[in-house]
Amino acid sequence: MKIAEVISLFEGFAPRAYQESYDNSGLQVGNPDDEVRGALLTLDITEAVVDEAIAKGCNLIIAHHPVIFSGIKSLSGQNYVQRIVQKAIKNDVNLFAVHTNLDNMRNGVNEKIASKLGLINTRILAPTTGNLYKLQTYVPVAQSDMVRDALFAAGAGEIGKYSECSFSASGYGTFKGDEDTKPFIGTPGGEREMVEERKLEVVVPAHLKNKVHSAMLSAHPYEEVAHEWILMQNANPEIGAGVVGELENPVSEIEFLNLLKTKFKAEIVRHTALSGAPVRKVALCGGSGSFLLNNAINAQADIFISADFKYHQFFDAGGKIVIADIGHYETEQFTVEIFDAILKKKNVTFAVLFSTLDTNPIKYF
Repeated sequence: MKIAEVISLFEGFAPRAYQESYDNSGLQVGNPDDEVRGALLTLDITEAVVDEAIAKGCNLIIAHHPVIFSGIKSLSGQNYVQRIVQKAIKNDVNLFAVHTNLDNMRNGVNEKIASKLGLINTRILAPTTGNLYKLQTYVPVAQSDMVRDALFAAGAGEIGKYSECSFSASGYGTFKGDEDTKPFIGTPGGEREMVEERKLEVVVPAHLKNKVHSAMLSAHPYEEVAHEWILMQNANPEIGAGVVGELENPVSEIEFLNLLKTKFKAEIVRHTALSGAPVRKVALCGGSGSFLLNNAINAQADIFISADFKYHQFFDAGGKIVIADIGHYETEQFTVEIFDAILKKKNVTFAVLFSTLDTNPIKYF
């Protein structure tokens, strides 16, 4: 399997179209045409991780955090990013990252955290907008099912857990082609035609827009395909930040904090004042999730688990929710299990190894 095929596999699960604007997911160093000899899975790429990949015969490192976030103006080894890139290039090690696009997926990083806590009835805490389109096209009645099926095959028409969703309405279309046309109905330069047509409407996620567009053009009988792409502002329940869910059985706040320490091997849990009420509804976000505090409060969660809260942000809880900051690394450490599951589902033949290194830059005394 080539590097490009692995990238396609991961970006089929977490399309890069859904990464945040500041992010830099994807192949950062390497050659898409290289054959994969072995993959090393890690949260972070460090110099030691590259050394580990070389020692274990892995020419691909799959990480959650990109090592390159902004442009590199020189490769003189002046900082750890430059040294990592130099070492990877010198030893033909490909560096690939799947970051906020994986954070924002329904079955991504945050669902993994939720599963570790045994949460049920989970949903995206802050669904995104502006990444769904409505496609409208007009097709002769006899060919409408063929075009609709082609749109579905390309991934259109999925709404939540439902697939093959569409709407159609009947009407009449008119057209008149000049002498240089090749009309499906009528003759070049002939009289104006009036044809009974169906208007087809389907919802299309942003990352499939080009694929669905090509499928429509291939299946449609008309030489010139009348169609409209309309950007929708509907919240997409499958894409967004954070997760909220419920414990099957409520527990005390102290019991829940102990659960966090155990499940995530958190040496320290920074938290706001406890309310004394049981914990039933839990909101969470892997990594730096303080921007979701109000969403967690509005969801009426009892506790919000995330990392990287600043001192004054703890005041924002206002007694409405308990904030539990367990650490950036601690919240995202299980991301490598998602990588492993994606590769196992494909039954890859190359070695897939977990890094044995602790890449957490924060230590506790």
